[in-house]
Amino acid sequence: MKPDLEFLHRLADVAARETLPRFRATSDVINKETAGFDPVTEADRAAEAAIRALIAEGFPDHGILGEEHGAEGLDREYVWVIDPIDGTRAYISGVPLWGTLIGLYHNGRAVMGLMDQPFTRERYVSDGARCLYRGPEGERQLSARKGLTLAEATLFTTSPFLFSNTHIDRFRAVENKVNLSRYGCDCYAYALVAAGHADIVVESGLKPYDIAGLIPVLEGAGAIVTDWNGARPEQGGDIVAAGCERLHAEALELLAG
Repeated sequence: MKPDLEFLHRLADVAARETLPRFRATSDVINKETAGFDPVTEADRAAEAAIRALIAEGFPDHGILGEEHGAEGLDREYVWVIDPIDGTRAYISGVPLWGTLIGLYHNGRAVMGLMDQPFTRERYVSDGARCLYRGPEGERQLSARKGLTLAEATLFTTSPFLFSNTHIDRFRAVENKVNLSRYGCDCYAYALVAAGHADIVVESGLKPYDIAGLIPVLEGAGAIVTDWNGARPEQGGDIVAAGCERLHAEALELLAG
């Protein structure tokens, strides 16, 4: 059984009750990566636990894949994919460009999703039929910008230092073509594409939970999101999201291996 839009909002609300009070407050940070820095906080774990509990109560037959608490029932018809705080580095630095990502896969295809930024009170959500922004100025339909070329586009990536040696040249080829290039924002950059404020995001090495909640929002707004070879993005990897087909095609010519 597929949930409704109101259930998505309830999931975002329970996550915000865990993340927002801890934002810009003293909290323990644990590094999950021995050879680098991959932080996790009490807020990450508490928010995911709250999301999972609500899913288990409302849809006990659904599977779940979460960044912090693992996987269960991945062979089921419906699977939730959760990143309780995408942009934990921003979160622990006091930068309000992190977000909660929640996506729902139906037989492996993303059909519902959201990105919630509770500090700025902005929520981007899609149930497959409606694709909406809710923020301080009210609610409106999301629509990506159309008809641009790379030369006219605004590009985002979280950081160029996250690209491997084999990928950085391809990213730079795209970056060198655009009108404006900006770094940072994590999931918030994809929301800006869906809202028509930015035009393209190029990233590498994403996990499914980094993109699952964003796919329905982007596609519902008319944007195109694939991997660098033009394949479906549900499993993460090297990702490009663009506001229109023309822009996406230009980028793929430079990114495809």
